[in-house]
Amino acid sequence: MTAHHPEGWRKSSRSQHQTACVEVGRIADGAAVRDSKDRSAGFVTASGSQWRAFVTAVKTDRFG
Repeated sequence: MTAHHPEGWRKSSRSQHQTACVEVGRIADGAAVRDSKDRSAGFVTASGSQWRAFVTAVKTDRFG
């Protein structure tokens, strides 16, 4: 698994019936994110520490 080949793409169980979602894949030290409607457009990556900080910010409603 490298930044160029994310594995295990998945989207939130809360958005299984939605078409406008993002998917998250695993990379060696972090995560990759892509648009579920346009997978061929590529993806962006975040290191493990960046991803953890993002998830914490979402869980604590920092973007609300």
